[in-house]
Amino acid sequence: MSTVTVKVEFGGGLELLFSNERSHRVTIPALVPASGQPAQTESSDDAPKKPADLAYLIFWLKDNLLKERAELFVENGTVRPGILVLVNDADWELEGEGEYQLKDGDEIVFISTLHGG
Repeated sequence: MSTVTVKVEFGGGLELLFSNERSHRVTIPALVPASGQPAQTESSDDAPKKPADLAYLIFWLKDNLLKERAELFVENGTVRPGILVLVNDADWELEGEGEYQLKDGDEIVFISTLHGG
């Protein structure tokens, strides 16, 4: 099975939700369920697949690395408002947001712009 390895970083306080670790190296399948969400059970080989994208990575991070308070990271199927997402140092809005297809070696950065005052 083919995989994609990406570097994921968290800043602006988001790292506190991920075991207080700022940087992670994540390996996910290159082809994922067409639904866009990680399968809860083993899926059959004939299930529809698509290339891994940023939306899949967000769900994978929530299900596998997030340690607490999922509502501070994900809302309505995407990252919550106030989280800046960078793909290889470019705003994810320029890259197609969740539809961006991940490539081996990509750097994805999540930065919270919401701070207490």
